[in-house]
Amino acid sequence: MTRTPQEVFADHGNRLGTGDLDLISQNYTEDAVFLAPDGTLTGRQGVKEGIGRLLADLPDADWRLTPQFAGNVLFLQWTATGADHEVIDGVDTFVFRDGLISAQTVRYTLSPRTD
Repeated sequence: MTRTPQEVFADHGNRLGTGDLDLISQNYTEDAVFLAPDGTLTGRQGVKEGIGRLLADLPDADWRLTPQFAGNVLFLQWTATGADHEVIDGVDTFVFRDGLISAQTVRYTLSPRTD
């Protein structure tokens, strides 16, 4: 059964909540492309590495997401606030294929937290 982009994204959020990078990467195709601020990563192993870096930057963060779907593409604006750092300009773009994520572009600026 093929899942809709909305279903994949909801499942992706649930898996991110577990912090289990192996589980998270299962929502991506084997040939996924992950474009991160520090370079391009490929395949499920690359996705695990890229998402792992993001989660390490913002452990226990409070995330706020604004998703906008257009067919098989999701444009996601987000912010995150952690104990020491915050992101106020996060932007991700996801491309979905056959019920999985085939590409993701991640852009954000990690800044020291200001109260």
